[in-house]
Amino acid sequence: MTEERTDGTPADGTESHDPDFPEAFLSFMRQGWRDTTLPVGPRPEVPNHAKRRAALSAAFPGETLVIPTGGEKVRANDTEYRFRPGSDFAYLTGDHDPDSVLVLRPNGSGHDATLYMRPRSSRENDEFFRSRHGELWVGRRHTLAEKSTELGLPTADLTELEAALAELAPARTRVLRGFDAGVDAAVRPWDGPREEGQPARDRELAIAISEQKLVKDEWEISQLQEAIDATVRGFEDVARVLPADRGVSERLLEGIFALRARHDGNDVGYSSIVGAGEHATILHWVHNHGVTRPGELLLMDMGVEGRNLYTADVTRVLPVNGRFTALQRQVYDIVYASQQAGIDVIKPGVAFKDVHLTCMRVLAEGLADLGLLPVSVDEAMDEKSTVYRRWTLHGFGHMLGIDVHDCANARKEHYRDGTLGEGYVLTVEPGLYFQPEDDLVPEELRGVGIRIEDDVLVTTDGAVNLSAALPRHPDEVETWLAEQREAGPASPPDPTPTPPPRPHLTA
Repeated sequence: MTEERTDGTPADGTESHDPDFPEAFLSFMRQGWRDTTLPVGPRPEVPNHAKRRAALSAAFPGETLVIPTGGEKVRANDTEYRFRPGSDFAYLTGDHDPDSVLVLRPNGSGHDATLYMRPRSSRENDEFFRSRHGELWVGRRHTLAEKSTELGLPTADLTELEAALAELAPARTRVLRGFDAGVDAAVRPWDGPREEGQPARDRELAIAISEQKLVKDEWEISQLQEAIDATVRGFEDVARVLPADRGVSERLLEGIFALRARHDGNDVGYSSIVGAGEHATILHWVHNHGVTRPGELLLMDMGVEGRNLYTADVTRVLPVNGRFTALQRQVYDIVYASQQAGIDVIKPGVAFKDVHLTCMRVLAEGLADLGLLPVSVDEAMDEKSTVYRRWTLHGFGHMLGIDVHDCANARKEHYRDGTLGEGYVLTVEPGLYFQPEDDLVPEELRGVGIRIEDDVLVTTDGAVNLSAALPRHPDEVETWLAEQREAGPASPPDPTPTPPPRPHLTA
């Protein structure tokens, strides 16, 4: 008789539609299997993750911290989305498998870390060939010892987690909530103040991790650069198949970039925005069911997520036929000047809001030159007005890292109302968007949308544009596009020289 789990699935992982195999077959399957070991060693980034856990430990002395990664999510019926680990969990452990939970227990001078995980399938029961987690279905998993060696973390079987959580006192425990319903239910929230729908104590844990992520270490910057370099190659791939004299579907271009993302990285860092013509005026256009047209513009906001989950976020606008019209260039020049002004002002100690205001003033001045502002630039920039934002709804940028919108739980005074620090990485992405139904702009401007976005590192000397390899000045964009078209479609890329991806539960 199989034990039922809380989700209704038997403990051995079999499903209701699995066949009742005859005993002769089951007996035959349980024998004749050779044991194997994975040739694992400590990953180079192990010290980085250890430093992050130590910093988090110092922030919460004497308290137990529980950080789950989350599980697979249903796409439809009995199929799941490809698993992507929780960002905070991955930031602290480097582990990419679903359902794992990091527990930090106080030890008097700091914390002892334990990673609870699902180890490789036992050959002592039928899980390895019958369970949805079985290795004959999804591939080889790590043993506890293999994972511990790779991550530099003590490990324990996931089946031991329930008992471990049952021992925790809510008043001395903080949980990163919203990732694992089982963990949330197992550790009762402390009856205290609440913030943004969750106990303030738990909210403080999420805040602390986000604010740690504001400063990128050298390894993180290298990971971002790798993702950005792959993104540049992806834009080149797209440009080489973009015809100048006929239309192609936005989804073809989206797919070409996705191929590069899956080959050179883990995946795309977010749903690619490929907006042809008036679709470029829709800020988060992800349907991508339109068609390019010669004479119109093509806006592409895309980023490769690297194998260690750090993501790029880059936007470029291309003239489909290879040349900007005079009006297109006029608008492009305004956005380019706005972005350059923002990049130029970035350095440690500069207020995040001041970068925003710098970019926005240049946009407002450009809108005035176009004859669109109903008031003066100074009046438009007044915080009681901001009418210029009719044509630029979003801010100048955001933090970037292991999430495309990184550090999202950081307090305002440390982020949007704070100042930039050395080691911050952020996007600079001003834009102008003239909706096709906007009667307050001339007809020739309607349907024109332009955004230029780059990924910028804050250093002691100012800003370093990590995505500078992808041209953004209009003259350089035209030259680059012509060069890519002349080169023709890229051949299938050679396998990357990096080692093959480590075994995951969902390979």
